[in-house]
Amino acid sequence: MSTEFWDVRYSESEYAYGTEPNLYFKSFIDSNSTGKILLPGEGEGRNAVYAALRGWEVYAVDQSKAGMYKAKKLAEINNVNLDYQVQDLSSFEPVIDAYDAIALIFLHLPPHAREHIHQKFIRLLKPGGLLMIEAFSKAQLGRKTGGPPVLEMLYNEEVLRNDFSELNILELYETIEEYREGPYHQGEAAVIRMVARK
Repeated sequence: MSTEFWDVRYSESEYAYGTEPNLYFKSFIDSNSTGKILLPGEGEGRNAVYAALRGWEVYAVDQSKAGMYKAKKLAEINNVNLDYQVQDLSSFEPVIDAYDAIALIFLHLPPHAREHIHQKFIRLLKPGGLLMIEAFSKAQLGRKTGGPPVLEMLYNEEVLRNDFSELNILELYETIEEYREGPYHQGEAAVIRMVARK
């Protein structure tokens, strides 16, 4: 999706996906030791703020300025600090081996850029660092509960195993879940979840 698409969506007064964290992300944060975490495609900050409240050092990046403004507003309300950059992930080049964790929550990338960006995330993880993903699976195509309406931008186990073959996959499965995340994630959705260690 384009920067303009996300700027329009995040310019609405309501938080597009709510202000509470994604539940799979919440479980990940609550069950791991704190450290430095990167949240690419973080949007309006619901997950970043939750991680910061739990003591994580949070770095976020997104292409949308409107998303950043709402994330900073949410952080201010909750009295936490976020390091939030507005940048396209294709040109985002932070220090390698820098993060204890990276969380990709509904980050759907165009096929021509996906593999390159996923490889970049592997380089950014510290040795022993964790990467976690929740995204829409290919079984989500045709459902009206979220995600890009393009099969090539959705995931299955084969795609994630190929893209992250350098990591030790600890958990990888597809499931159907009921979502109540703001106005745009409402109802039953087909998702894929992964946790892997560098």
